[in-house]
Amino acid sequence: MFIQSTIAPLPDPPEGSVKLFDAPGQNIVFQTISERSGVSLFEPAGRFVIAIIELVAAFFLLLPFSRRFGAALSALVCGAAIGFHLSPWLGRNIPVSLDPANTATDGGQLFMLSILMLVASLLVMVVHPGRIRG
Repeated sequence: MFIQSTIAPLPDPPEGSVKLFDAPGQNIVFQTISERSGVSLFEPAGRFVIAIIELVAAFFLLLPFSRRFGAALSALVCGAAIGFHLSPWLGRNIPVSLDPANTATDGGQLFMLSILMLVASLLVMVVHPGRIRG
């Protein structure tokens, strides 16, 4: 999920959903947070920082010796995402477009994905075997 949302390997990602390649002000999640909070730091600077942290977490999750650290980093990112979803700045239902005339939302799909990713990250932290020290 982290790699898909940051660098978009799929051929035609939805506009406004790729953190690293969306034009400034075009990412739906971070632009919504920026508008509702009044803090312009979220878009685009916050978006790039989060994208880099997500890529680092994905890299650490791939390596067996650093998998627990990657899972912990992933859990922190997902916990922050859940916190923003529960705040009035973002909400559970994300708009599908930045157009004010379009009132459609994702129906809470991104919120549920954040919860599932948090559970998966915590599961990796608990289940993955640690290094045996002799």
